[in-house]
Amino acid sequence: MYRYLLLAIALAGILSAARLSANARPDSPVRPPPVAPAVKPGTRAIAAAGLVEAVRENTAVGVPAAALVKSVEVKVWDKVKAGTPLLRLDDSDLQASLVSLRAAVISAEADLAAARASLAASEAERARIADTLARWNSVSDPRAVSADDLAAKRSEDLVAAARLASSRAGVARAEAGVKLARAKVAEAETLVDRLVVKAPIDATVLQVNTRSGEFASPSAARPPLMLGDIDSLQLRCDIDEQVAPRMKPGLAAVAYLKGDSDKPIELEFVRIEPFVIPKQSLTGASNERVDTRVLQVIYRFARPADRTVYVGQQMDVYIREN
Repeated sequence: MYRYLLLAIALAGILSAARLSANARPDSPVRPPPVAPAVKPGTRAIAAAGLVEAVRENTAVGVPAAALVKSVEVKVWDKVKAGTPLLRLDDSDLQASLVSLRAAVISAEADLAAARASLAASEAERARIADTLARWNSVSDPRAVSADDLAAKRSEDLVAAARLASSRAGVARAEAGVKLARAKVAEAETLVDRLVVKAPIDATVLQVNTRSGEFASPSAARPPLMLGDIDSLQLRCDIDEQVAPRMKPGLAAVAYLKGDSDKPIELEFVRIEPFVIPKQSLTGASNERVDTRVLQVIYRFARPADRTVYVGQQMDVYIREN
């Protein structure tokens, strides 16, 4: 009798615990998303995630050498032309070297002037001796000029000719020295100019990731500046490799901004990039696969007049197959 009483008490405890557990975790209703997602148009369409880019892709501007940033010449939203200085790197060591190289050019030019003066004197001396020798050789009376004087004058002419040749060689060396010194100055000026980072294209400054006094390096993970022509935009669409065979050139497409599923943006096909890559642009969805590879397709679109679209925004893309 005592055993059955204990069994009844145990069963009652189990039932009470199960009832309390069920009441403690009631099923909550599934809430609708805060913003209605875009609806796929048509019966067949390829869904993709698109990333807004500048029309000729975003241009990450790097630096040619590791150095301190001397000054940043632009700010975000500035429109720049190709060749506009963007930032200047520290060039104090090159400027000091440039001063000494320019002094070397002045010294080489002075040596060249001296060599040319020596050449002019040698040419005048040779001409004088040659004129005298020519007049003596033209005398028909052998008694007018002695043979010894004539031989001495000829020897003097040979010495003057050797001196003239040496002067010409000296001028050639001096000219080569001037060219070399000027070439070194030009090289140093090129290195100085190289430390002024200039805009490679006409574009808008999208990002400035460096400040004066910071150290910039060509191997930095984040580029110092980002440029892009955002007067018109393009969309880089990631298509899952499982449906990539369905993608054909020229297919029409439509895109929706996140949170704006009522206003489609018509897209113009540009190209398919025929290289499947690991997926890098993530949408943040809980069911998104991150271990897949994607085919990238480029579409272009005009900037909407009634909405603002920023570079780097994600869009829902539907590529029509029919």
